[in-house]
Amino acid sequence: MLRLLFFLTLALRLSAQETMIREVYDPGTDTHVEILALFTKPAPGGFLPVRVKIANNLKVDRSIHVGFESSSGYAETLKTESTFDFTAGAGKTVTRDIMVPLSPQSASYGNMSTVTAKLGGSLGNAAHSMSSSFAADQPVVLLSESLFTPNASTLDSEISTKFSSSSGRTEFSGKFDPKQLPDDWLAFSNYDSVIMTDSDWTNVPPGGRNAILSWVRLGGQLLIYTKNPATSASLGLPLESGFGSISIRDSSSTVHTSLPKDIVDSVVGSPNKPKQLSIQNDYSSNWPLQKLFGEQTFRYSLFVIVLILFAILVGPVNLFVFAKAGQRHRLFITTPIISLGASLVLIAMIIVQDGFGGSGVRRVLMEVRPDAGLNAAYIHQEQFSRTGVLTGSGFTLAAPAAFTPVPIAPSRWARYTTGYGSKGTFNIQPGDGKLEATGDWFQSRSEQGQALSAVTSTRGRVEKTDTPGTYLSTFEFPIDTIYHLDESGKWQRAEGIQAGKKFTLEPVSPDEMATVMTDTALEFGARNRELFNSVKDRPGHFVALTKHAPGIDTNPAIRWKETRTVITGPVVSP
Repeated sequence: MLRLLFFLTLALRLSAQETMIREVYDPGTDTHVEILALFTKPAPGGFLPVRVKIANNLKVDRSIHVGFESSSGYAETLKTESTFDFTAGAGKTVTRDIMVPLSPQSASYGNMSTVTAKLGGSLGNAAHSMSSSFAADQPVVLLSESLFTPNASTLDSEISTKFSSSSGRTEFSGKFDPKQLPDDWLAFSNYDSVIMTDSDWTNVPPGGRNAILSWVRLGGQLLIYTKNPATSASLGLPLESGFGSISIRDSSSTVHTSLPKDIVDSVVGSPNKPKQLSIQNDYSSNWPLQKLFGEQTFRYSLFVIVLILFAILVGPVNLFVFAKAGQRHRLFITTPIISLGASLVLIAMIIVQDGFGGSGVRRVLMEVRPDAGLNAAYIHQEQFSRTGVLTGSGFTLAAPAAFTPVPIAPSRWARYTTGYGSKGTFNIQPGDGKLEATGDWFQSRSEQGQALSAVTSTRGRVEKTDTPGTYLSTFEFPIDTIYHLDESGKWQRAEGIQAGKKFTLEPVSPDEMATVMTDTALEFGARNRELFNSVKDRPGHFVALTKHAPGIDTNPAIRWKETRTVITGPVVSP
């Protein structure tokens, strides 16, 4: 028996996925439901890829309902819920991959991510939870099974020398099976690094490769270890990695005991700081957008006057005028009327002062890749808003996105900050290529900030024309100013670019460009500033500034006073 338990434990550790639920409804026909997490360690926020399999070997249709609840922090101060329904016809086996939204991280109660799956419906009931913990500044890593299995303990020991988790246990990474990787980049959105061997990469399905490369272009770090660097050209990796990085590491001369150290050093030395650290720190003080929007004062004097008048009316006037001696029974009528009237006045004052809906500002950093048949835009958006009276909390994101609230600087309007006591429910429901959001994303009479990342299709590009020295923009909106770094390292500029109209460029001095690039970078939070600085000086590429490009829309009640977009990408030939 002990030997059996040992092998079962070993098998669970070696598995590259985690079986959250396996419910056998009918053993005779092997009718069952299996819910499998494709990664063994849920990220702090983002999404968890889950595979749902229904083997319905019965003679009637069966349906199931799977609900997920994710929480963060040891006090479960932040929560996210989602639900999914599936039907399997009689004698059919149905397999579906879903992206389960994970709770944003608590900025004050520790970095712990927990997700619970609950199965219901006509094939039984079951529940299971999985969790992971992180040091606050620790990179979040995914490691292929072939690297994880022989190195996990040493990697944990190595990373614990650099970071310490509040749980007292530091784990370096989660693991995955390259052959089972999902084809949606959202699965990787809150991980900092993905590490595998060259043979692992060749085993990744085409959809999984595209998902990883999209995540890289948004800022992820892909590390591939190989014993034959000469074969790296056969891996089909792009020469440019956008906001992220791709590194081929030579493991042929690396002895087994030093490989974990090389892996940890490569992750810790990544050019981009950990995303969870960025979310928790970049917006809580000196966030340019919050400072740009300014503070709103509260008109205490008007409310004090109303309260004084109310006190006079409900007290002496009510007692000696409306319900004087011999008519005290009128108090049962006059007091509620006065109270209701005062409440209506206060509500009217709030509406007049704050209005309905809200207003905000947005900054968008975008790289467009028209080359290699991608025709894609890789977008990072940060936004700050202040609301008045909201009549509803739900809204729809038309495109799948990594969407998270960010803790902002404390104020009487802020609801989600790094201070203790910040709570919230941030529900996301994926479906039909959209995200339905409900809960505390936007609250009445509040200030809030959010960060978004998305990959969208676009035909927008800047290209050379048949006329030497002229260029053309196919973006559907005007560009205020465009800068181009030619192959010789010289900057050029043009202004007032209209879609479909040719334009020419004029030289720009290095000093002017240095000022422009510095000022542009300083409009973003720290992480997006670093991402911009990593791509701004690429020969053959452009940097375009515009206030006319649409951002990623969230709550339609918010009026965006300004959306300033910075676009970069290669200048292509016609």
